[in-house]
Order: sequence, then structure tokens, then C-alpha cells
Amino acid sequence: MKEPRGDGGGAPFCTRLNNSYPGMWAHERSAEARGNLTRPPGSSEDCGSVSVAFPITMLITGFVGNALAMLLVSRSYRRRESKRKKSFLLCIGWLALTDLVGQLLTSPVVIVVYLSKQRWEQHDPSGRLCTFFGLTMTVFGLSSLFIASAMAVERALAIRAPHWYASHMKTRATRAVLFCVWLSVLAFALLPVLGVGQYTVQWPGTWCFISTGRGGNGTNSSNNWGNVFFASTFAFLGLLALAVTFACNLATIKALVSRCRAKAAASQSSAQWGRITTETAIQLMGIMCVLSVCWSPLLIMMLNMIFSETSVEHCKTQTEKQKECNFFLIAVRLASLNQILDPWVYLLLRKILLRKFCQVANAVSSCSSDGQKGQPISLSNEIIQTGA
Repeated sequence: MKEPRGDGGGAPFCTRLNNSYPGMWAHERSAEARGNLTRPPGSSEDCGSVSVAFPITMLITGFVGNALAMLLVSRSYRRRESKRKKSFLLCIGWLALTDLVGQLLTSPVVIVVYLSKQRWEQHDPSGRLCTFFGLTMTVFGLSSLFIASAMAVERALAIRAPHWYASHMKTRATRAVLFCVWLSVLAFALLPVLGVGQYTVQWPGTWCFISTGRGGNGTNSSNNWGNVFFASTFAFLGLLALAVTFACNLATIKALVSRCRAKAAASQSSAQWGRITTETAIQLMGIMCVLSVCWSPLLIMMLNMIFSETSVEHCKTQTEKQKECNFFLIAVRLASLNQILDPWVYLLLRKILLRKFCQVANAVSSCSSDGQKGQPISLSNEIIQTGA
């Protein structure tokens, strides 16, 4: 896009975002404060992470991946004859839908603000759009984490308790769990609307999220505890979801290794079992690595900002804090990247690994019971067929 002419017209967008548009931040800031933030074009490296290319690229890639995943899951779900074998498909489909809707509700707003070169308040004088944007990021971010945890629990139960899984894991129960996850996260995200916590414009003024500091956007000091409570609860809930996912995946890997050793001692197929176990373990560890890389920086940095009493307000008045705020922006982008990677990690790039996972699950079931042979996890067979 062609840069407008005028003061700072040749400077990068991030520089003009802070200098040419001093009102990008709260309108109550004094002229002196605005003057203190004026920097020469050469200092633009402090906000070098600002670029409209990021939200555009994420929107396109996220839409393609999640839409394709939903298409494959829909086709697979309609083909299933046994309702007891739809839990895995429901979880993947719900995760893809959550990621897709979250991106469609937030990315266009960010792109419009970037391209308009105007402060957020000009688009949202009432602050309602900021609240909606922050609420949307909170709901769909936490929902994705807890759905991933539910999928990890599902895998662990299918491997470690195949009889219970086959008799209790009904489609209705899976739907109830997914709805409870979404409604619980929505109820939590609505707390700022009720006065507990706050969604504020974040650095560099193109998006809104949970306030990690004290008294953002005119919040009274009596409400500071609400900001700290809400932000810290979000971070701890995210870390809890990661911990559950890690624990269940590690338990699944341990069970697979134990079954592999037992199978190797009882039959001649030890080489095949070893290969299947290795591939499945790599798959589960890959999922854990993706979740860690995408979410840990944001959650840990939020806790650090809370305990150090740092917020977006410091980016408005302290130039030396802008690098820290840029790191926070990068952390949020990493978390958003998880919404793009989810369909590929869980479905689109796992045709071979899913086949191996089904073989392992059926073998585990065979070892456990002759009467329910192969029932527990043939859940992913339809995904394999549609991926072929």
C-alpha cells in the first residue's frame, strides 16, 4: 500500500503510528507527554514488529487450514455408523470451528485499524469495540487451550482405560463437555463487563486485550485489584490447560511404551510395535512442543507484567518500555499462530500417524479384552479415509 505524504511520510508505519498520530493513545494524555514520545525516524526499531502483513497472512492461512479441517471432519462424521466413535471427530471439528470463528472476528478489525492509520478511539469512541475485541480474544484463546486438553484426556482414556472409554464415551457426553468448556470460558471472559478486570487498547494501539496493569483507560484505583485478578486468572488457567495436556500426553506415551514392551515379549511383532510407539510418541511430543512455543511466552509474560506492575500505559509514557511491549505483541502473535497450526498438527498432516495411532489403540484393546476388540479408538479411521 502506498504511504501517504506529509510529515514523516517516508518513515515506517510504526514510527508514524506513534509520532504522526500522537492521539493513537488515550485522549487525556497531555501535550507534554505527547512531546516526550516524539522520536526521530531512526528510532523506529523499537516498534519494528508492527506490520499489517502479519494479520493478513494469519487470516488467510488460518481460514484455509481450519476450513479444510472442518470439511474433512464433516465428511468423516457423517459416515460414522457407531455414535461411540465420534468423540475424536467432534473434538477436532469443535477446535477447528473455534479457531476459525476467533480469527474471523478479530483479524479484520486489526487490519482495518492498521490500514486506516488512525487511533483506535476514532474507530471506537465508546470503547465497546475494544471490549468486544478483548472478550473475543479471551474466549477463543482459552477455548482452544481447553479443547486441546479435552482431546489429550480423550486420548489418555482411550489408551489407558479402553473398557470404560468404549462404554461411557458417548457423543452426547462429548458434546456436553465441549459446550461446558465454551460456556465456562465465556462466563469468565464476561467478568470485565461486570466490572472485574478490563479490556484496554494494547501496544501499538491496533488491538485490545486484558489489562495487566493498574488503572488503564481511566480505571479507578479501587478497581485495580480486578485488573490483577482477571489477568492473573487468565494466565493461570492457560498454564493449567497446558499442564493437563502435557500430563495426559505423557501418560499416553508411558502406556504405549509399556504395551510395546509387553507385546514385544509375547509376540514376534516387536519391531512393528516399536515403530508405531515411536511415531505416536513423536506425534504427541510435537503437539506439546507447538502448544509450549505458542502459548507459554504469552502466559509467562503476562504474569511477569502483572507482578512487575507493567502495563500498556508504560508504553505510552516510557520509551524504554516499548521493547518489552513489542515482546508482548510478538507473544500474542505466537498464541494466534497456534490457531493456524492446530488443524495441521491435529489433522491435516497426520494421515500416517493417525493410522499408526489406530493400530496401537486396537492392539491395546485386543490385549485388554477379546469381547470389545478394536472398539476404543477406531475414532480416527474416517479421518484417514478422507485424507487419502
